[in-house]
Amino acid sequence: MANPLPDTPPAVKAASWLPLIVVVLTQIQASFAVNALTVSMQGITTDLDTPATSVGTAITAGTFSMAAFILLGAKVGARFGTRRVFQIAVAIHAAAMACVALSLSPAMLFIAQASSGAVIALIAPALTVFIATNYKDEQQARAIGLLAAAIPAAGVLALLIAGTFATTIGWRYSFGLMVVLGVVNLALSFRLRNIPPQPDLGIDWTGAAIAAVAIILLSFGFSGMATWGIWLATDQAPFEILGLSPAPVLILLGLIAGQLFFSWLRKRQDAKLSRIFDLRVLASSSELAVTACMGIMLFVGTAANFLIPLYMQMVQGLSGLETSFSIIPYTLSIFLASTFVAFLYDKFPPRIIARYGFIVVAAALALIAFTIRNDWGQLLVVLGLILLGLGQGAIVALVFNTLLSAVPKQLAGDVGAWRGLVHNLSGSVGIAVASAFAVGTLTLFIASGAADHPEVSDELIATVNINDANFMTNEQVEAAIGDRTADAAELAAAVAVNAEARLQALQVSLLGLAGFALLAIVPAGRMPGRMEGDLPEQLEPDEPDAEPDPAPRSTTGRNPA
Repeated sequence: MANPLPDTPPAVKAASWLPLIVVVLTQIQASFAVNALTVSMQGITTDLDTPATSVGTAITAGTFSMAAFILLGAKVGARFGTRRVFQIAVAIHAAAMACVALSLSPAMLFIAQASSGAVIALIAPALTVFIATNYKDEQQARAIGLLAAAIPAAGVLALLIAGTFATTIGWRYSFGLMVVLGVVNLALSFRLRNIPPQPDLGIDWTGAAIAAVAIILLSFGFSGMATWGIWLATDQAPFEILGLSPAPVLILLGLIAGQLFFSWLRKRQDAKLSRIFDLRVLASSSELAVTACMGIMLFVGTAANFLIPLYMQMVQGLSGLETSFSIIPYTLSIFLASTFVAFLYDKFPPRIIARYGFIVVAAALALIAFTIRNDWGQLLVVLGLILLGLGQGAIVALVFNTLLSAVPKQLAGDVGAWRGLVHNLSGSVGIAVASAFAVGTLTLFIASGAADHPEVSDELIATVNINDANFMTNEQVEAAIGDRTADAAELAAAVAVNAEARLQALQVSLLGLAGFALLAIVPAGRMPGRMEGDLPEQLEPDEPDAEPDPAPRSTTGRNPA
């Protein structure tokens, strides 16, 4: 009698998509605010009587606040129960959105955004834990892609909803809508599986404090570059050190604190003590390369996502709704790439997808830089936005899935925290650096343009502080210098100089981002050569405080090709 055929493994029943629905809706709730602030820039600046760059400061307030506490947030969730902590954070975030909607001053807007960022530090790790505990294999890869796609989806919704509200009934209603979504997410969360808390889990409060100090120093340093000065202190700087701006000093101190943080983690790991972040998430060069790619892409993408609406609204004078429709191709392409990049995992290794993704991103930014004019509707500009979105969406989803696939399920919270930390720190630094670079470049081009136009008198140049230049519409420029000259020709020439300088500043900034994206090709080459869809097996019960394997492992748990 012939040997029977081997038993066919039973088909794995797909898990319910309800947890993913909650994850995606919550990610939209958390991400909507940043996008809504961007497209509501003109309304906020008018309503609160504040410059456009202060909106960028409010955005970075939330993202830096989230980055400062996200490592602690992952441990708090694990100790007191992921679902319970998640529910409390969702409720607090909805309250913070209510405060944004009711803001009466830039300070109130700043505080509300910082508060929302602090509670997102509790939400972000929980989203990763929900995916890791509910999905496996291909379903997990699809879930990760949809989680990554939720951020651009929130962008599309913000463009449509916030853009419409900003143009019609007012920008505040967008944030009121997030309060409603927060209530919906809170109600749905009670249907999630309860993940048991770990009451015996020790929390490394010293490590959490060092991490928070490092990120806060970096946040103030990078955020102050535009107003305090990149090197030399300006009049707006709160203090100076031998004429040096506080910005580079704070950045240096932040980097030193970051080194102390990782030294502290290694010391705790060697002593087999609890630690605020598990270094096994970054146990090999592959994972470090994945982190580098993630950071570079988020730096470039967030900076471009800030510069483009800034130019549309403050240079071209487009309304919030017009801005929304202008960049929908970009955000929609991010969404599509994040959703469908998982289908490439079986055909191409991560390093190949990442390399070509960064080449596409750099080419798209260069295309936009060389073709952008005062008419945003040019075909080549729209094509550049689509290519930028496709490359950005594919890379962000890829690096997150690659990193999550490298560690056991017990470390999913650490992966989620690390992803949120890199996402927000890189994005905030991208906005801050792009703002400072664009404003500095604008200042140089205005000074050069004024010198090349004899119709702009030296007296007018002397009465206008060029070093305080910022992105303004033509109407704002006319209002700023109109009472300083009675010559209509001189005023027209000054407005023309400023308009040309704005365009050149944006073009140079976009080219700089393109060059920075090309630098990521090097770490992309160190990403894994193969891709696995599921997380590694669980750790042994006594392993959380054990030392890492002496031999570096690949991101997939296999020997990379």
